[in-house]
Amino acid sequence: MIKEIREHRSIRRYKPEPIPSTVMEEILEAASRASTVGNMQLYSIIVTTSRELLEQLAPLHFNQPAATTAPVLLTFCADIHRFSRWCELRGAEPGYDNFCWFMNGVTDALLASQNACLEAEAHGLGICYLGTTLYNAGEIARILRLPKGVLPVMTVAMGYPETLPPLTDRLPLDAVVHRDTYTDYTPERLEILWREREASAETQQLLAENRLPNLARIFTERRYVREDNVTFSRKYFDELVEQGFFNQQ
Repeated sequence: MIKEIREHRSIRRYKPEPIPSTVMEEILEAASRASTVGNMQLYSIIVTTSRELLEQLAPLHFNQPAATTAPVLLTFCADIHRFSRWCELRGAEPGYDNFCWFMNGVTDALLASQNACLEAEAHGLGICYLGTTLYNAGEIARILRLPKGVLPVMTVAMGYPETLPPLTDRLPLDAVVHRDTYTDYTPERLEILWREREASAETQQLLAENRLPNLARIFTERRYVREDNVTFSRKYFDELVEQGFFNQQ
């Protein structure tokens, strides 16, 4: 697995060939072996291969190539529904319809998704995490017929890569690892940590295309702007309430 971890890259275009059912079963089995809160498995995975459903989901992922060319989308959902139903069946009163247990479901779902992705890459497949799931979770939930207590948190596009892009750069390890306690970032340290990325040819091309003076402003003024962040945050919070994850009683 070390090779797959170190050579991970996001694949945004896929060949049309389907994933063999035996391979998909191994991927899903790997997902099911992920760590989970209390061995409760507070997640569900919706495996979408139907062309009709893929076409309905694509606009909700902004028709990005990863969503339109992948032969399968895996939607990972926080799911307190199944466990709560089982508790009720056994005469136990569940208390999981709240934000804390939504976060536990998110944790379970993301751990399962990473296992699935590593297994997929070990089989020569490519993957791409689609953060757009958070923007349109409610619409996705309705297409996938998710009951209360189930909400999408992440979608993974998966298939055989059309081409292999180069590895994406990462900040130095020192940027994300803190020893014993958190060490805050001085301006001087931030300059060092981002120096290589800001000087890269890719960044220089982005600056020219966007006519902006630095990479930070591409993020804040082009990619993830405040107005969109607030809008989608409110929308997702509304879906949390709608799907029964925010019971204040």
